[in-house]
Amino acid sequence: MPTVLIIDDNAAVGVALDVLFSLHDIAALHAASPEEGLALLASEQIDLVIQDMNFSADTTSGEEGVALFRQIRARYPDLPVILLTAWTHLDAAVDLVKAGAADYLPKPWNDERLLATVTNLVELGQANRALAQRVGRERRERRELENQYDLRGLVWADPALERVLQLACQVARADVPVLITGPNGTGKERIAEIIQANSQVKDGPFVVLNCGALPSELIEAELFGADAGAYTGASKAREGKFEAADGGTLFLDEIGNLPLAGQMKLLRVLETGRFERLGSNRERQVKVRVVSATNADLAAMIRAGTFREDLLYRLNVIELRLPALAARPGDILPLATSFLAP
Repeated sequence: MPTVLIIDDNAAVGVALDVLFSLHDIAALHAASPEEGLALLASEQIDLVIQDMNFSADTTSGEEGVALFRQIRARYPDLPVILLTAWTHLDAAVDLVKAGAADYLPKPWNDERLLATVTNLVELGQANRALAQRVGRERRERRELENQYDLRGLVWADPALERVLQLACQVARADVPVLITGPNGTGKERIAEIIQANSQVKDGPFVVLNCGALPSELIEAELFGADAGAYTGASKAREGKFEAADGGTLFLDEIGNLPLAGQMKLLRVLETGRFERLGSNRERQVKVRVVSATNADLAAMIRAGTFREDLLYRLNVIELRLPALAARPGDILPLATSFLAP
C-alpha cells in the first residue's frame, strides 16, 4: 500500500485527507511542522508528499513552504511533492513547479483532482523505482561479468546479449564444438573470440576462415592444406587452417557455405582429429577447438540436401543464438557512441 505524507499545521486537513485516501487504499501520515515532516521522511518509506505553504500563524508569504520544498527536493530529488495552500500566489506556484514540484493545488481542494493526481504520481514513482532497481541490478550483473571474464573489449549493455555472454563464458572451458547463429552483423566472430579468450586454449592460436569468401574448390585446401601439385598453381606445400589452429581455436564463419565434400572431411576431423592434406595420403593429427557460425537456416539446408545432418549434430553440441540489434535496443546507444568516438 502506498504511503502519502501530509505536512500541514492544520490537524483538520490531515484528518480530511486521511479519510479520503483510506477509501482508496492509500495510507497517510500527518506531520504538523516542517521539522516533523522531515523526520518522518527520514524514518518512513514515503511515496508522495502533500505540503502546506504556510505554517506560522498569520503568515501568508509562502516562504516557509518554499524552504521546506527545497529541503525535500535536495534530500529526496525523485520524491513527488504536491503543494497545497489557501493563499495562492501564481508566481510562486510557477517557480516551484519549474523547480520540480509535481502540482500546486488551492484550498479547498477538489477531491477528484487531488486523488487522480496522487494516484498517477504514486504509480509513476513506483514504476520509476522498479526501473531504477532493474537498471541497477543489470549494471551490477554486467560489472560482475566483465570482472570475471575476458570480453575482448565488447561494447554492450542490453540484457539480451548478457544472457548470450553468460552462456558463452560458461561453455568456453568445455572442450566441445560451439555453433553461433544469428543475422549478419550481430557480432558472431567477437563471441568466438570471447570463447577462445576464456577457454583452456586461450594461449593458443585463434584462426579464422570465412567459408563464404572462398571459391568452393579452394575451401578444402584452406581447411586442410595442400601438397605441391595438388591443384593448378600449387607450386609448394602449404598448411591449412586446421594445422595453423593446432592447440587453439578454429573459427569457421559462414559454415553453411561449405561444400558437401568439405563437410564430409570436416566431419571426420571433428570425430577423430585426423585429416589429410589435399593431394596427400599422409594422415595428420591435430587438437583444435572448432567454433562455427552461420546466418543460414541449416535445418532447411538439411531438408534440401545441401548440408549434412550428422555434421550439424557434431557442430551443434552447444548453440549460441545471437539476437539481432533490433532485439537489443540497449546496445544501440553504446555502439553508436563507440563508432562515433574520435
